[in-house]
Amino acid sequence: METELVKMSEKGQLVVPQDIRESANLVPGERFVAFQVDDGVLFKKVEIPKVKLDFESLAKDIEAQFKKNNVRKGEVKEAVKWARKKL
Repeated sequence: METELVKMSEKGQLVVPQDIRESANLVPGERFVAFQVDDGVLFKKVEIPKVKLDFESLAKDIEAQFKKNNVRKGEVKEAVKWARKKL
């Protein structure tokens, strides 16, 4: 693998050379965390959970359980009020 120079844009963007992207299986949209090290910056790929999708799925499951058990909105409000008092 040949070393390539990478230039930072005015917006602070760097382009990862194609051969590195391919060998590391990097795809657009992936996230990285940046660590400052003695001689520069180290980028580590991280997996960020799809929190919104997980929440929406959980909310649908809860709604289905409420319907199945005939839980009314007023009962939910009372339960929340009771739980907040316990905190």
